[in-house]
Amino acid sequence: MTPLPARLSADAYRSHLRSESLRFREVLASCDPEARVPACPDWSAADLLWHLATVQRWWTEVLDGRPAQPEERYLSRPETYDGMLATYDEWSASLSSALAAADPAEEAWSWSDDHTVGFILRRQAHEALVHRVDAEQTAGVAGELDATLASDGVHECLDVMYGGCPPWGAWEPGASLVRVDVTDTGDSFWLRFGTFSGTDPDSGTSYAGEEDFHVVAAPEDTDLEPDVVVDGTAADLDLWLWDRSDEAGIAVAGDPDVLERFRAIVGSPIN
Repeated sequence: MTPLPARLSADAYRSHLRSESLRFREVLASCDPEARVPACPDWSAADLLWHLATVQRWWTEVLDGRPAQPEERYLSRPETYDGMLATYDEWSASLSSALAAADPAEEAWSWSDDHTVGFILRRQAHEALVHRVDAEQTAGVAGELDATLASDGVHECLDVMYGGCPPWGAWEPGASLVRVDVTDTGDSFWLRFGTFSGTDPDSGTSYAGEEDFHVVAAPEDTDLEPDVVVDGTAADLDLWLWDRSDEAGIAVAGDPDVLERFRAIVGSPIN
């Protein structure tokens, strides 16, 4: 069985962050500011532009103030679209510069249990990729996804966005297994279902035995078959998991009950 792949190099993430951010800007610069964003219909193109600008500004502040978490502050939105493009240019360049100057192993605040600059670097490369796709879909133009980055995006989405466990929670593994095969890169990701319990100290919300899954290493028993196999190209899988495309390029086979449980988890919104 294929083991979990190594993450991309820091230089690769930096390069992808720059290129995806530039493509995002290029597409939106010639887009109607009032055009609707298909994946987020409440947003206009201008809203999408401002969203990624403020996200990249926030993480620059996290890096500048590391390892402490910076305080939230109000950012004044420019009145014109050209003003937003100029602000985006400044803040996006600042993020790239901050990440270029930082060691990925350094400590930095994040909302995950990975408190390193490397987490921010990886997350922001994928943030830019997904929103670049949003920009293209908003403008009605097509673009390709780098297969290596998209496959890493599949892993990150399954492992971090859906499969993460906060430090205040506990996870009890179950028996059911799903394998996600990326057909154009040869990567395979094994998922084990389990139950999550705990109480969020910030909100006070309690969870008792809620079903989820974790990405796990491939079983040592090479004869062990998963209950469900899901496969597709890196781009098809990444965009499907992020709800930026339908299942047209996705193939599924296996136990219908396990498949339904898997769909229920990946069909829930990512916060």
